[in-house]
Amino acid sequence: MDNPSAPCLPRPIPNLPWRLFLAILFALGSGLATPTARADLWEDVRSRGTLRWGDDAEGGAPYIYHPENDANRLIGFEVEFASALAGQLDVRDEFVQNNWDMLLPALRQAGSFDIVIAGLERTPENLGKAAMSRPYFVFAQQLVVRAGETNVRSHADLKGRAVGVLSATASHRLLERQGTAEIRVYQDNVNYFRDLEVGRLDAVLTDSPIAQVNLAGNPKLQPAGAPFEPGFYAVAVPTGETNLLARINGAIEKLLSDGTLEKIYTRYGLWGPEQESLKTWKPTTQVARVQRSALQDWATYLPMLLRAAVTTVWVTFGGMILAVVWGLGLAIARQYGPIPIRWAATAYIEVFRGTPLLLQIYFIYFGLAQQLGLKLSAGLAAILALGLNYAATEAENYRAGLLAVPRGQMEAALALGMKRRVALRRILLPQALRISLPSVTNDFIAMFKDSSIVSVIALVELTKEFQIRAIDTGDYLGLGLMTAAIYFTLSWAASLAARHLERRLQHDHR
Repeated sequence: MDNPSAPCLPRPIPNLPWRLFLAILFALGSGLATPTARADLWEDVRSRGTLRWGDDAEGGAPYIYHPENDANRLIGFEVEFASALAGQLDVRDEFVQNNWDMLLPALRQAGSFDIVIAGLERTPENLGKAAMSRPYFVFAQQLVVRAGETNVRSHADLKGRAVGVLSATASHRLLERQGTAEIRVYQDNVNYFRDLEVGRLDAVLTDSPIAQVNLAGNPKLQPAGAPFEPGFYAVAVPTGETNLLARINGAIEKLLSDGTLEKIYTRYGLWGPEQESLKTWKPTTQVARVQRSALQDWATYLPMLLRAAVTTVWVTFGGMILAVVWGLGLAIARQYGPIPIRWAATAYIEVFRGTPLLLQIYFIYFGLAQQLGLKLSAGLAAILALGLNYAATEAENYRAGLLAVPRGQMEAALALGMKRRVALRRILLPQALRISLPSVTNDFIAMFKDSSIVSVIALVELTKEFQIRAIDTGDYLGLGLMTAAIYFTLSWAASLAARHLERRLQHDHR
């Protein structure tokens, strides 16, 4: 029977959390599905008086680079072209730094810059991601080999050979379509020529302006055949900004007709008959590649990601084996070695923990080859860099485990006549390793993710493969989900193995 004197409380709404969650989800979905309208981009440019153009200053000569005597200034034919283009539009130009691989995704977000001037090819792939202007430069593919090479004279001779290319470029796509060369993917226009010089590569396939600069005055390299597969560089504009695109096209035509582009390109030794053809260029039918979800084409992209994951696995396992063994030696040396050995172990640990892993990779891969002639393969250099770096962390994990073992155990062992190294091996180390195992497991999982940094030395591991395919397809979400699932599976498997090992090492089963 109800108590009439009890306070009257409101009856709770059933399933309120679920209803609230669905309402929030619907609101977010509606916001994503119907983005707010933005003002005309050309009106924004004109009102602020500045045309912001995105590029990567690491692009190098002759596109964009720092002169030798002034590290604070940028020069290059695209720098001068951007300035002339803005002048035609009666505004100032403003350079915005952005990683080359991410220029088009950043442009689509309508963020820090208005257009992209960065040697972007006018191809169906890029037309599917942004609007492209009429061309401002004609380029071609150029194959470069070491001086004296006679077996490689054209791209038809590349079967089974290691060839360096810049990531997500026409050169990269051409070799993938050909399907016979061993492709090494680089993130800049400098390091693949260095690897070619020292013999890590058999050839480099790149755009003709890049080849021209790197061949000039370099007796170690030579072109293999004439340039082929001509193409065009164009300005990228956000899709739908037809007003700005029309004005940029008109400005490029004026720069061509009044000779401004000829003057700019002549200063960099780039003007020739192929550039003259820009004046009579007529648009042809180029069907933009339709951007599809990678989840719909999972049968195509998942095997690519899994093959790259194999590289991630063997690099991680190799690096961790080295880190565990070398780290244990460092811990013992620091804790029980003579004073000079202790100092050396401490110095090693502090140096490798206190400097970036990326810097260590560059030093091991490029520095040793240039200074000592030690030409390590990319895989070996990656394992060494990861192993030597993580060994410093593992040494501290083991040292913490050793310090956690009561001191009396060593004293008791010595009192019973056991030698110090025997007591260390049979009494202290087994306990210290069990104590350190969770930390070591955590570092093993962390190395799976940190191994992505080895892509800077042309190893295409899982994250780099994701980046390459995401740039091609424009689908960062679908490919990201597949990549994340692979990483999670690898990490989860490592965690299960570590927990199994912990149980095996645990003697007290109570």
